Amino acid sequence: DPPETDHCGSCRRCLDVCPTAAFPAPYQLDARRCIAYLTIELKGSIPEELRPLIGNRVYGCDDCQLACPWNRFAATASEAGFRAVRHGLDRATLQELFAWTEAEFLERTAGSAIRRIGHVRWLRNIATALGNASASVEIVAALKARREHSSEVVREAVRWALGEADSG
Repeated sequence: DPPETDHCGSCRRCLDVCPTAAFPAPYQLDARRCIAYLTIELKGSIPEELRPLIGNRVYGCDDCQLACPWNRFAATASEAGFRAVRHGLDRATLQELFAWTEAEFLERTAGSAIRRIGHVRWLRNIATALGNASASVEIVAALKARREHSSEVVREAVRWALGEADSG
């Protein structure tokens, strides 16, 4: 596609809506603060100060795209692979998703871009989302079930999330 012309003018909607303040200035993005980067690209632990800002997001964010007034002209993708209804992802609870084995993760994300993050980042992201949720017996039980996971990244995210549940 050819480069788009500047339609922004004085609009700051994307800058103002960003939960992590990943836009330090117009036309500038600090990817290290972007939820899409943190949940998809970052291989290690998510910085602790950014975790509460992630909320319940497990894979990406797109708040900036949703806030952009120019995107109201965009057509919804017709590609079936982009629909959340695939494999019931739109109906599953975080606890259900967190319980997936690696085999279930690979099966249920086959053909989806989600698969590329791998099971460890999937679990890390869901642990973060669970830590941001209102604590419940079910959430604490789900987190405790992953306390001894083989990945330190997952174990660390679970410890943080359990700490959040204890303080909430």
